[in-house]
Amino acid sequence: MSSPTTELLLYSRPLLGAVAFLLGAIVGSFINVISLRLPKMMEKSWRSQCCELLGVQEQTENKEPLYNLAFPASHCPNCQHKIRWWENIPVISYVVLMGKCSNCKQVISIQYPLVEILTGIFSAAVVWQMGISMQAGAALMLTWGLITLATIDSKTQFLPDDITLPLIWIGLAVNIFSVFTSLEDAVVGAIAGYLSLWMVFWVYKALTQKEGMGYGDFKLLAALGAWMGWQALPVIILLSSLFGTLIGVALIVFKARDSQVPIPFGPYLAIAGWVSLLWGSAILNKFNSFYLF
Repeated sequence: MSSPTTELLLYSRPLLGAVAFLLGAIVGSFINVISLRLPKMMEKSWRSQCCELLGVQEQTENKEPLYNLAFPASHCPNCQHKIRWWENIPVISYVVLMGKCSNCKQVISIQYPLVEILTGIFSAAVVWQMGISMQAGAALMLTWGLITLATIDSKTQFLPDDITLPLIWIGLAVNIFSVFTSLEDAVVGAIAGYLSLWMVFWVYKALTQKEGMGYGDFKLLAALGAWMGWQALPVIILLSSLFGTLIGVALIVFKARDSQVPIPFGPYLAIAGWVSLLWGSAILNKFNSFYLF
């Protein structure tokens, strides 16, 4: 017999959305940690591997102390002030501290509350759309992964294999149970997603002698294909190109960004993938009805 709380969660979308927002904001705080630390962890690993490959011993003064997602504890990068628990409450702490370190008054990046708020909003949208279900749980995992990748790529122009490759395998595993599509369509989607951008990459390079995108973009589209099937790929590619064009032009016009400076494509793929996850079928149906008309 279900409890009153369970029934309330099942039938109250606003309450579901609020709970999902709070959960998303908490996860968003951890996404900030990952987006800051994972690239540094990988750089450290690459240096060690290069030294080992070349037979060169790392200089003691260049060796960094233990550094991972859990250690050292969160601290101000300017004064090393250890962040106390009440200074680490998503969004609220940023507002209370007025966007500054409580110790040295160094300005805190707007990225932190922005990622927390967006993760909360996107999480609420997923639960609002899908309710309490296995599909919603899986969609939240994909949503958080996409936000993490978009955040990292926008800052470093790098999509870590540590996230893209697990997303491919998780997407295939989820669709063993046909959560979003059949396993066959998921496998074809992963293959087609990778090969489509891989071919674009080599054609562009042959014509211009330049690399138009990175291999991480191939893997990200492969992951989206694994989650949603090959049928979703045209919508994702179309939307990502549209978002990339609009935002890229806006940056050039309003922020005087140099048109020759590379723009990471990963965030646009992530946005397009998330939109397709929630509303891809409706978009495709609208397109087909317009085209057929």
